Amino acid sequence: MKRIIVLLISCLAILAALRPTFAFDASVGAPPRRGEAPAQQGQDEAIRLSSDLVVVPVSVTDASGQPVSGLKIEDFQLEEDDQRQRIISLGDPGMHALELALLFDVSGSLRDRFPFAQQAALRFLEAVLGPKDTVAVYAIGRAPRIVRPRTLDRQAAGAGILTLEPTKEPTAFYDAVQWAARDLAGGATSGGRRVLIAISDGQDNSSMRAGLSDSLRSLQQADCIFYSINPSDGSSPLNKVALQGQQGMETLASQTGGTAFLPDRAADLAKVFQKVAVELRSQYLLGYYSNHTLQASSFRRIRVSVPRQPGLLVRSRQGYYPAKS
Repeated sequence: MKRIIVLLISCLAILAALRPTFAFDASVGAPPRRGEAPAQQGQDEAIRLSSDLVVVPVSVTDASGQPVSGLKIEDFQLEEDDQRQRIISLGDPGMHALELALLFDVSGSLRDRFPFAQQAALRFLEAVLGPKDTVAVYAIGRAPRIVRPRTLDRQAAGAGILTLEPTKEPTAFYDAVQWAARDLAGGATSGGRRVLIAISDGQDNSSMRAGLSDSLRSLQQADCIFYSINPSDGSSPLNKVALQGQQGMETLASQTGGTAFLPDRAADLAKVFQKVAVELRSQYLLGYYSNHTLQASSFRRIRVSVPRQPGLLVRSRQGYYPAKS
């Protein structure tokens, strides 16, 4: 009898210890409390649709290279993998924050024009950055390094630019592009326009992790527009190594909707930065929901045109990797 009583007491103690595990959650399946809004059917679907919106920055210029304004949704045609898409929005660039990464090549090959590039970049920040826009500054040397993390403070970013000095280091150009693109994607806000500007000759002799194709994929995965400004002397013919570097930057730019500049003189650097600033302020932002059925990891090619005005030059990224569900 005593053994039975002891056994019953032990069982009760075990049940008491396990009670929190089996505690009933009254909120599961219960009606909303007074003053609480009931969950709306389709709310999750609305969130999903918002996250599937594809925003495509588009630059449109005339034959003289001047931005064209005043175009409407019906003027554009957008195709994804040869399938016509319905454009549902034509946003103003001011509605979407600019998230900028400036990459400065500090290798010895750019020593002579380095001060000109610094001053031009400072004026560029003053011209292009708004109160919601962010900028981060990176150095391209033997290995990429961050000089000023992402900030809303243009003065702080400018101070970071002024701390840069040319060195005799080799150049890990593609490592730096890949790193900055991933950094932009990792800390970017939803809907922001991501832009990477490299002040470099593109001559890579030190990258350990990335090449041209790796950098391009990282830019595309980050939905990032790539611009390059080559401070080398564009008035003289480029040797084989210099030409390869410039062509690599042209590939990155053309595939993402940017431009690769090669000014003839150091004095032209300010004009090039100003041209980029004007372009970023005048971009059209086309939005659409893809009707594609391929898996999320597949690269999707984009083509944007203005059929009614075939004489205009239209530039946009040539594709994207959709976000995984």
